[in-house]
Amino acid sequence: MKKKYRFAIAGIGYVGLANAVLIAQKQQVVLVDIIKAKVDMVNDRKSLFDDREIEDYLMNKELKLTATTDAVAAYKDADFVIISTATDYKTKINSFDTSSVESVVELVTKHNPNAFIIIKSTVPVGFTQSIREKFHNNKIFFSPEFLREGRALYDILYPSRIVVGGEWDDIELKEASRKYVEIISEGAVQKDIPIIYTNSSEAEAIKLFSNAYLALRVSFFNELDTFAEVKELNTKKIIEGIGLDSRIGSFYNNPSFGYGGYCLPKDTKQLLSDYVGIPAKIIKTIIQSNSTRKNYIAKRIIKETEYLGIVKDGKSAADKSVVVGIYKLTMKANSDNFRQSCIKDIIKHIQLEGINVVIYEPCYNGNTYMGNPVISNLVKFKEMANLIVANRYADELEDVKDKVYTRDIYSRD
Repeated sequence: MKKKYRFAIAGIGYVGLANAVLIAQKQQVVLVDIIKAKVDMVNDRKSLFDDREIEDYLMNKELKLTATTDAVAAYKDADFVIISTATDYKTKINSFDTSSVESVVELVTKHNPNAFIIIKSTVPVGFTQSIREKFHNNKIFFSPEFLREGRALYDILYPSRIVVGGEWDDIELKEASRKYVEIISEGAVQKDIPIIYTNSSEAEAIKLFSNAYLALRVSFFNELDTFAEVKELNTKKIIEGIGLDSRIGSFYNNPSFGYGGYCLPKDTKQLLSDYVGIPAKIIKTIIQSNSTRKNYIAKRIIKETEYLGIVKDGKSAADKSVVVGIYKLTMKANSDNFRQSCIKDIIKHIQLEGINVVIYEPCYNGNTYMGNPVISNLVKFKEMANLIVANRYADELEDVKDKVYTRDIYSRD
């Protein structure tokens, strides 16, 4: 009979919840979070996110899963502790804020020094090694996730690869990491998953460079779209034409107002910070390109308003009843993420021109956002807005398509 292991997972976000659901099919898992409402939802088998696989597994699978706000109790009994807490990028320190990760490592080291710690939070290159030294704890390794919002569990059930970074001259750590990989693989649907063992800094670099490349790809197709729009060319046909080259491929190529979300903005900034003293230009250019794209989109929207009489002769019109409608704050379908959304900067630009804004966002609980009214009634939103701005088009806009501004090629003939 196979030995059963106890897992504690710190942080009920996309990464933490998806990993918990996967592992809890076979092993005992306790999710830990400081927010009681999140804990209660997990214990009631309700998903915090719009993710159909997570919703299905929570509702229909027999999972060995509980959640708690008592971190010490959860960590004391664990064989493995997975850390998936948020590490936002802080401009003041020019780096990720890793304090939440360090707090968990400190607690586990103090209350259960025998537990193996797996860091999944995105961290700077070299962080795992430094934290091992800081807390004199050799039972720590890094294993990044490559998940999409709205499909987090799917991406763990069908992973592109499993990356594990540690110090492999430590036999005990090596054996624990292989057991961890075995447990993850056992819970996955996909078999024959590529497994990559590296040192911890190389694994951290894999995570950051993967997201930097995705940001580069987004920026490339956005700049292609800017060129096509200015030159009055068909973006979709150009992208289809170049995508048929197998070296380029027809994926991750839909123009947007700019990249945003949980990972790409902060990970590119962190990677740029890690490049200090190393000659390079691409990462910095990716970040600059994204800002340029958002500025361009804002100017195009303002230009569109001229045809509606919102702006006349370069000045804001007195008619404050005419508004620009923002269709959703989220970056993509099946997401509830407003953080680092590219639309925020675009709203700022529009507001500076004195143009009124109304926002439709059914996932937002407040009545205002950045000083603008937020409504959940789509019919009312369509009636109020003279121009509707949509980063991603949806079928529910079809009846007002003539007044929608989007760069989503899948909405165009």
